[in-house]
Amino acid sequence: MNVINKMWFSLTVLLLAASACLADEAHAEEKIKSSVSASRLASLRSRRMVGGTLAPHVPWQAMVYITDSILGGGYAGGALISDRWILTAGRNLFVRKSRLDIQGKEPVIPKVYLGIIGRPEANASTEVAVEKVVLHPDFQKQSDWDNDLALIQLKKPVVMSDKVTPIPLPERGQNLGDTVAGSGVIAGWGWGIHFTPATSLKHLILPLVNHTDCKAEYELNPLTPDVGDNMLCTGPTNYQENVCFGDAGGALAVTDAENGDIYAAGILSFDKSCRTYKYGVYMKISSYLPWIHSVIREDTEKSFA
Repeated sequence: MNVINKMWFSLTVLLLAASACLADEAHAEEKIKSSVSASRLASLRSRRMVGGTLAPHVPWQAMVYITDSILGGGYAGGALISDRWILTAGRNLFVRKSRLDIQGKEPVIPKVYLGIIGRPEANASTEVAVEKVVLHPDFQKQSDWDNDLALIQLKKPVVMSDKVTPIPLPERGQNLGDTVAGSGVIAGWGWGIHFTPATSLKHLILPLVNHTDCKAEYELNPLTPDVGDNMLCTGPTNYQENVCFGDAGGALAVTDAENGDIYAAGILSFDKSCRTYKYGVYMKISSYLPWIHSVIREDTEKSFA
């Protein structure tokens, strides 16, 4: 098996482990651990967050960085979707995130790091230069969470390896109802149980939840998204672990139950679930494929460089 095949095998094991998650999460976690080297098992057992266990390399995971300080813009996640493009949440590109604060302002051109697990690895050797960023044309059209997507173009194609590989986008006909156990995997450096950012990448196996339930949970709360058909939601684990501040922009990776293919189903937008709110809310990538492909073809959109 070459390194790329080994990487995909490991990730397939990780995602297939989600099939046991809803019935027996502890058993699923043991399956995940078996895909990681034995030398890391002790830390996997001892480190938990408001979501997750320490992650093996997630080769599409990008760090989208403005500053260390959350007041200065902070840093969050992104997903490498080709050798020159990263998909992330649009709000990640602004110092202050609300629609009121963002209106009339141009996005910050962030630093981007690939192939890292620990935050100290975000340095000159792992930084990839950014050419431009493109916000969705209807970004925050009516609320903080509307069309919360941005594409980041890199100046040079990245070199693929076991640590840096894009995640496929969904294809026509791939239905979230046909995913393994109705679950997905998300990784991030978001805040943990003590409300401090994670020093190492962590992941969660989260159940996909009924769209109607998610919409009903948030529809009367002005601080949460108005969950539309272009969004999807995940719930907490059996241990009430959840996504939290700083996880936005990460890809929800799912496995197609029919063919075993891994693809990105959503990009996390509402990452404030922590232990306060019930559901994480994502931009459903299948709803945005025409826009994504048009930007990558460079035949549309205002961009910022």
